[in-house]
Amino acid sequence: MSWLDKVKWDAQGLVPAIAQEQGSGDILMVAWMNREALTLTNALGRAVYYSRSRQKLWHKGEESGHVQQLHAIRLDCDGDVVLLQVTQLGHHPGIACHTGRHSCFFRELKTDAWVAIDPVLKDPGDIYKQGE
Repeated sequence: MSWLDKVKWDAQGLVPAIAQEQGSGDILMVAWMNREALTLTNALGRAVYYSRSRQKLWHKGEESGHVQQLHAIRLDCDGDVVLLQVTQLGHHPGIACHTGRHSCFFRELKTDAWVAIDPVLKDPGDIYKQGE
């Protein structure tokens, strides 16, 4: 039995993947992986996800340059969530979110409203190619 067989894939063959910054412990983002993405992540030492909207593999940083260097892959107790411990690399180190922020979890609930509490470190228009 392969290590991949220990993962409980959903009906679409996907598993949620949490990217956690190794040094700080910050949760950077949550994405999805299929068997191929998880296999490539392990083989390459860099995060590869599966884009549900585009229906294809997505090498983190392929457009932005914000690559996630892999340190460890963990599986939760139920086998249905993967945790990637990573270092966020790139032209603008520390940016994991497509909004130009450190983490995708930049909003906090304050008095019945979501408030952005983390700054934009780099304008997304300066990160991504125009028209993509």
